[in-house]
Order: sequence, then structure tokens, then C-alpha cells
Amino acid sequence: MSSKILKNIFFFVTVLGSQFVYGQLMTGNELDHPEIQLRNESFFGVNINSHGWGFSYRKGKHLTGTMKRMMDFDYVSYRHPKEVKLQNQSASNNSKSYYYGKLSNAAFLRVGYGIQKVIFDEELPGALEIKLNYYAGASLGLLKPVYLEIYKQSLAIPDRYELVTEKYNPETHFAENIYGRAPFLRGINELKFNPGVYGKFGLSFEYGADQEVIRNIETGLILDFHPKAMQVMAFNTNNPFTFSFYVAVNWGKRW
Repeated sequence: MSSKILKNIFFFVTVLGSQFVYGQLMTGNELDHPEIQLRNESFFGVNINSHGWGFSYRKGKHLTGTMKRMMDFDYVSYRHPKEVKLQNQSASNNSKSYYYGKLSNAAFLRVGYGIQKVIFDEELPGALEIKLNYYAGASLGLLKPVYLEIYKQSLAIPDRYELVTEKYNPETHFAENIYGRAPFLRGINELKFNPGVYGKFGLSFEYGADQEVIRNIETGLILDFHPKAMQVMAFNTNNPFTFSFYVAVNWGKRW
């Protein structure tokens, strides 16, 4: 897909997202109510999802008494569902495990806007509060090539094999000549970026008597779309759509 088409996609998502956010504004100014004193918030979170783990940061501001506009930042790892860990059993006990057929280590970096709306609030000290969250924005796929330690015949000494570090090549590297994985940072200078978009829908459950402190559990669904599929595995189809279920724990403050 050409860069011009990708730019049009990002422009469309940005415009649509901004219209979507501001379209949620209610008539009247509920922020003039004296009981609304804490109008801003920010919090960090850690999460596990159906493809890995990650962390997040959000910052929000009241639009109305029950609704906030939010900025959403995510970094999450991605594990292909077909990844299988192997180890060279014919090598020494020091051989390292690796994922056969894995071309790249992958992750997602997401930046977006959204709305958080209170859908249940008992309005009592320490009562449970349930909020609906929905976000949309840019999803940048990060791809670092996989390097492996390979048995290769020595050019200096006939009939002798030595270990060399090479980028994984499915046409020349097989279970028989792979010793194990190379250090993770090998290939970091070859990091590739794959632009796309995402949408997120979730519910957060908050309980606490201190209104200035944020402690909640969030669960929901995320859909990432990359026009160019993330090239993670050599022998499996790489889908441009990635669907994830996540659970997150968040901490932060209001002011």
C-alpha cells in the first residue's frame, strides 16, 4: 500500500476521532456545578492481554459531570498464536530455547483519543463506580528481526563447526543447525515501523473513598488494523487484523 494511501487513512482517523469526541458534548455546562472540583486526572497501568503484556498512560479532563475526554497511550508486546518454543536437544545443556519460524519480535505502540463516561455511580463514600471507555487512534507496529546462533562449518578448519550469529532465514536455518536464540538486543538497529489504526472498548471498575486517588481494574477489547500485515512468522498467514482481550490495573490521581 502506498504512503499516500496510508496518509489518507491517518488523516481520516484523526478527523473522525476528533469529531467523535466533540460530538459527545452535552448541552449546557455541567462543569459549572460546584460539586465538580476535581476536573483533571492522569494514571498509569499495567496489563495482560491475549497476545502478551504491556503498560499504559492516560490523561483526562471533564467535559461534563459524568464524561471525560481522554488521551490514551499504550505499549504492548505481541506474540503470534502460532509461536512454539523449541530447544536443540542434540546440543549441550547450554543451548537456548527459541521460537522456530519466528521472523520478528513484535510490539504495538498506540496513541489515541477517547471518551470515558460514568454509567454507574452509587454516590456514596467508597462506593463502586463503573465507567465506559472507548478510544481510537494510531497503532504503530514495531518489528525487530530475530537473530539466532547457528552451527556452521568452519572455513579455517575442515570438519569443524563453529557458532555464528545470523538473522533468521527460513530457507537456510533449520531445527538441526539452530543452536539457540541470540541476545535480544541484536538487530535493534534494524527496527521497522508498520503504521495502522486501532479501536478500544472497555469497562473500568473503581472503588475507594479518596476521590483524589485512582485505583481501578479495567477490562475490554482492542482491534488493531495494519494495512500491511505484521510479518512475525515465516510459515503462517499474518493477518492485518489483530483482536485482543485485555485486563489492566491502573493507579493515578485527580486534581
